[in-house]
Amino acid sequence: MSQSKTKAIFFDFMGTCLDWHSSVVKSMPASISTDDASKLALNWRRLYFLENEGRFRQNLAPEDIDVTLARVLETALSEAPTWPEVPKAIQSLREDLGLEVFVHANGTTRLQLDLTRSSGLKFDMLFSSKLLGLYKPNLDAYRKALELVQRSPQEVVMVAAHAYDLRAAKVLGMKTIYIYRWTDDIHEDMEQVRGEFDFFLYSMDDLPNVIKSL
Repeated sequence: MSQSKTKAIFFDFMGTCLDWHSSVVKSMPASISTDDASKLALNWRRLYFLENEGRFRQNLAPEDIDVTLARVLETALSEAPTWPEVPKAIQSLREDLGLEVFVHANGTTRLQLDLTRSSGLKFDMLFSSKLLGLYKPNLDAYRKALELVQRSPQEVVMVAAHAYDLRAAKVLGMKTIYIYRWTDDIHEDMEQVRGEFDFFLYSMDDLPNVIKSL
């Protein structure tokens, strides 16, 4: 059992825990080359984030992620493979360190339920922007989740592959761990990102040891 101040972990989901890129590429017709399918998938992801950012800046209510995805590109995820090291890392956090683990991500609860089931990942609770009524990086989205789990920011670690997400969590006093995923944050300067947060990791292999050290 962990003796540190850390009591809970908030995980961003789609890019951080799930390899969405492989799902989209595999769903493409065989007539599309792997390279073209990859480029299309990356562009779909880019457009999705741009759409979410636009809605956030306009202070619009969270939208069903399927509606957003259909609007920016008529392709949706049909499978949800995890990054290979994720299941073991999350299991270790729960069983070896005795920590609570939560999804805290933009999207809908229905989608999160479907994806956690198909990926085999187990979390204590799923907090979606649809459920909270707020998009990340709105600081109130983090405050509301903290309030619901009755934890202070100092007791929670935010794990994400998105710098904007961790920047918001850091403002509130949460500890932050950046997971580098080649599919995400393609416009961020990684040298700058590397120095912004408590830890910068290239996978979740060492995540339990890193969190144990906090």
